Amino acid sequence: MTEIERHETTPGEQVFRVFNILFFVVFTLICVYPFYYLIINSVSANNLSAEGLINWLPKHIHFENYVQVLGLSGIGTAALVSLGRTVIGTGLTVIASAFLGYMFTREDLWHRQFWYRFVIITMYFNAGMIPMFITMKNLGLTNTFWVYVLPAIVAPFNIILVKTYIESLPKSLEEAAALDGATTLQTFIHIILPSCTPILATVAIFSAVGQWNSFQDTLLYITDDKLYSLQYLLYQYINQASSLANMVRNGGGVSAVASVAQSQTPTSIRMTVSVVVVLPILFIYPMFQRYFTKGIMLGAVKG
Repeated sequence: MTEIERHETTPGEQVFRVFNILFFVVFTLICVYPFYYLIINSVSANNLSAEGLINWLPKHIHFENYVQVLGLSGIGTAALVSLGRTVIGTGLTVIASAFLGYMFTREDLWHRQFWYRFVIITMYFNAGMIPMFITMKNLGLTNTFWVYVLPAIVAPFNIILVKTYIESLPKSLEEAAALDGATTLQTFIHIILPSCTPILATVAIFSAVGQWNSFQDTLLYITDDKLYSLQYLLYQYINQASSLANMVRNGGGVSAVASVAQSQTPTSIRMTVSVVVVLPILFIYPMFQRYFTKGIMLGAVKG
């Protein structure tokens, strides 16, 4: 029996392990509880939710809030816009990040250091909101779906992650491909891409979350309500919910949307809308979880 096998856990190590477990259990509860709080309040009685009486367990469960929110005019179109920008934008960002990250590792790339620094410097400097709007307008991208996708394709931080990850791969892979007569593009498609699954999954998570949660670009570049993203439309509805609910309570006029607020409260509306926005993107994490930690560690900036 080796010395390590004969080693017994000391009281100090046992206390540390117990403290470690308790700490992470509490930390996990702190992270999970806000989502749990939103869900139980969105399915509980609206009057109890408005009074702040729903904290741990749902009461008088119902799903009318979701039926009413999802039945609002324009929700379906906005959901398709958000889904489209998330899928297309994420796909193009992953491909661009992978290709540029690979090309910046190629020593035969013309002025490689200059182009790499030219891309990276955009992380620290930008023209600002007004010049950006003027640029998008001159390019004819305002009030188009592509204003959501094209500006986000080249992401310097993602390129850094992919470049660093590729540099950690054995050079023998590329050398073997070159000996077999593979071109640069063939090497990238058949050798590099399959080897970069962890870091590309990480980039996909970053991009998908950013695309799904974004609403400021809609605010700046879109006036056509058919191109509103789901987040922007629900953001508008949240802002309207309080005023509409107050109008109903004060005996004011009732509109088509106000009839929804009349059967709800501003609190229930906010809770339901928040769940509708958050839940879809949460389903992405389990799909990429096994790649995420490995990818972010191996793709970390070395300096």
